[in-house]
Amino acid sequence: MQLETYISDLLYRYECVTIPGFGAFLTQSVSATINTDTNTFHAPKKVLSFNEQIQKNDGLLANYIAEIEKIPFEIANKKIEKRVRLIKSYLTQGETLTFKNIGDIVFNKEGKILFEPTYQLNYLPDAFGLSQLSTPVITREVYKKEVAKIEKVVPIAITPEKRETKSYLKYAAVALIALTLGGLGASKYYVDQVETHNQLAQEEAAKQLDTQIQQATFNLNPLPAVTLNVTKQTGNYHIIAGAFRVEENCDKKVNELKSEGFSARKIGVNKYGLHQVVYASYENRLEALKALRNIKKSHNSTAWLLTKQLD
Repeated sequence: MQLETYISDLLYRYECVTIPGFGAFLTQSVSATINTDTNTFHAPKKVLSFNEQIQKNDGLLANYIAEIEKIPFEIANKKIEKRVRLIKSYLTQGETLTFKNIGDIVFNKEGKILFEPTYQLNYLPDAFGLSQLSTPVITREVYKKEVAKIEKVVPIAITPEKRETKSYLKYAAVALIALTLGGLGASKYYVDQVETHNQLAQEEAAKQLDTQIQQATFNLNPLPAVTLNVTKQTGNYHIIAGAFRVEENCDKKVNELKSEGFSARKIGVNKYGLHQVVYASYENRLEALKALRNIKKSHNSTAWLLTKQLD
């Protein structure tokens, strides 16, 4: 069993992947960073860590193994327990275990687990295809300001020159002002005329629209009634497709089976705390057994029949 591969797959989708009886790998998203010493831009990523205090079985890893290897949930748990015993024996002997694409695990002198991530993979899906980028140092040239020095050495003074004002220029200026005022007056008169014309046209259009609306006749025919036939599944014979610790995985399985044409649904939680999914429920035991044979032959060899009266 490639336990490292299964854990690596789950780290892309979940922030906590627990190995029952051993510990949990945790992920935390961090933003993009810049190393000013090397002028390197690092893409956003998930930082990996390990916590040996989290050992309770949440069913995530076992359920994923059961789906991939097409085995019952209980058998997947037993395979995990066997692998954990083997891992602990190696660590007790002082060996360093390498989880591919995840990191190295070793016992310290106090018998505690030390974890060193490898970061060969970026488990943040949003950063797919991004890599670190290095850029050359940007240098800016500083220009010295010489203006103040020049002004101190050679003062610059502006002396206004007196000129005679020609009399004919005064008359030309008066004429220009008169023409400008006349043009502005004519322009204002023209604009006022255009605005008046536009206002009258808008009022006339509004009157015509009101008349058309008052003359309109609306005939709304009633829509035919729609009858929906909903068939509710009943019966005490249920063909079990799987049992899941996480209800989200249970809902995914129901949608998957419905897309394949089965009357799948959830029937509640069993005594082990697992959410059960059925292919269908039947009133007649013979019909249920016949359907079970077909499902085991063509779809799922681990399917089984549950006889239970639901609330």
